Amino acid sequence: MIKDDLAKLVEKAIKKAQRKGDLPKFKVPPVPLERPKQADWGDYATPVCMQLAPLARMAPVKIAEAVVKHLAEADYLGEVKVAHPGFINFTLADEWLTQQVETILAAGESYGSLDLGRGKKVQVEYVSANPTGPLTVGSGRNAVLGDSLANVLAAAGYQVQREYYVNDAGTQMRLFNETLYARYAQALGQDEPVPERGYRGSYMVELGQQIAQEHGDKFLRMDRQEAIEALGEIGLKKMLAGIRSDLELMGVHYDNWFSERSLYEDGYFAQIMTILRQGGHIAEREGAVWFKAKELGGGKDEVIIRSTGEPGYFASDIAYHYNKFVERGFDWVIDIWGADHQGHVPRMKAMMRALGLDPERLTLIIYQLVTLKRGGEIVRLSKRTGDIITLREVLEEVGPDAVRFFLLARAADSQMDFDLDLAKEESAENPVYYVQYSHARIASILRYAQEQGVTSTNGDVALLTHPSELALIRQMLKLPEIVALAAQNLAPHHLAYYAQELAAAFHIFYRDCRVVSSDPADAELTQARLKLVLAAKIVLANTLRLMGVSAPERM
Repeated sequence: MIKDDLAKLVEKAIKKAQRKGDLPKFKVPPVPLERPKQADWGDYATPVCMQLAPLARMAPVKIAEAVVKHLAEADYLGEVKVAHPGFINFTLADEWLTQQVETILAAGESYGSLDLGRGKKVQVEYVSANPTGPLTVGSGRNAVLGDSLANVLAAAGYQVQREYYVNDAGTQMRLFNETLYARYAQALGQDEPVPERGYRGSYMVELGQQIAQEHGDKFLRMDRQEAIEALGEIGLKKMLAGIRSDLELMGVHYDNWFSERSLYEDGYFAQIMTILRQGGHIAEREGAVWFKAKELGGGKDEVIIRSTGEPGYFASDIAYHYNKFVERGFDWVIDIWGADHQGHVPRMKAMMRALGLDPERLTLIIYQLVTLKRGGEIVRLSKRTGDIITLREVLEEVGPDAVRFFLLARAADSQMDFDLDLAKEESAENPVYYVQYSHARIASILRYAQEQGVTSTNGDVALLTHPSELALIRQMLKLPEIVALAAQNLAPHHLAYYAQELAAAFHIFYRDCRVVSSDPADAELTQARLKLVLAAKIVLANTLRLMGVSAPERM
């Protein structure tokens, strides 16, 4: 990236100034570069000279002047200025900027890709909602965050695996099975009560009716417990099929679906219990088995085997992460959890220490709630069923692209409002429509040029000197930096902001610069601008692809 090249250039200039005696000797820290707040301040700025002032015992401006004096020439550098109180501002050379259109065209779909990860093996586990009910909009935010982050990490050079953890064991599944038995029996006219802590949603009634239609009273003629377990298996398969279908509608696909049951069936739970006992991390009290998390930095000790003899939720977490790190050898694991899991972070780090693993290898992203709104009013209940609003309902109302764009548009730790009316609006106020319309407009320009028999084959990009052309190129060159920013900070929401900025830059260019001109005198400029338009199409499409949003050719 040009940003990295420029940072190295400044670092070399500081060291050269030291060798020449213009700066005293000191250890040179990393050189930060930032985008100035105002365009007329240049493309990049560094505040490093202000950081060096205590080390050099000189005024920041004097340090900056010494650095600029020893700055080597570079083809990408245009104007370099020192600005008070000690910034160095850099403007990219116009001639270099225009040549980057050719670079983008040559890179094509790979433009924006980096090698930050250097093949590091990372797993992103996301959604993993209990298969005891349909996915909600909250699960949709989890899916969008996880899927887009996986896209970004892959583009940044990581070897990424996407995983869904199926919670198909434990108390919640037992309650699901018992509830389904009750609803199935009720569908066949039996007076069977729903368990006290069972699932009350209308979807369970529908599921019971569906199984009754498919299998008749077969399960009423079986041993009750056997029937509950058999119905649970059928219900689990149907719920997972619905979850898969909803996620596929959003364009979310997984490399692996991991069963919680396998942790017990394949002996991983027994393995981790042995490791924890041998490490002195287990205590037995109150008839239960506890993990001594507090000794390892956790907020409190955690039950891993209940007094009933059943493993607790945290037991599965430990065995699952042992499987991820030790058995499957992931270098880095990222779990995306809802806000109700915020308090679980310390115990997860304690678990890593107990297993002899570096806690930094596990990253937990906690996302906040989503509030649905329509006409300014909060939407709380489903129109169809009168209870929970499912992800499927929202997808069918506003479409997968709008769902993905809107749910990605804020940082994970920010609560968000999802305006259903705005998501359907065909106007510049709707960000997904605005961005997709830009891509469709680009496609229409290229089609029109083709119809007119005009190509960009011999276009000379050096002719792209209009301020709006250069501004568009500058925006296009930001994509690799956005990928790096999103990957390093695990913050794919930056893509949504960038897509809107890029679309805005294209609309301004389109307003100011006629692309296909019928005037023979403009033939060469037309060809050059067609190259720019094609490059913009590539960058915008690549950005949308990272977000999991489609890039339409027509709208």
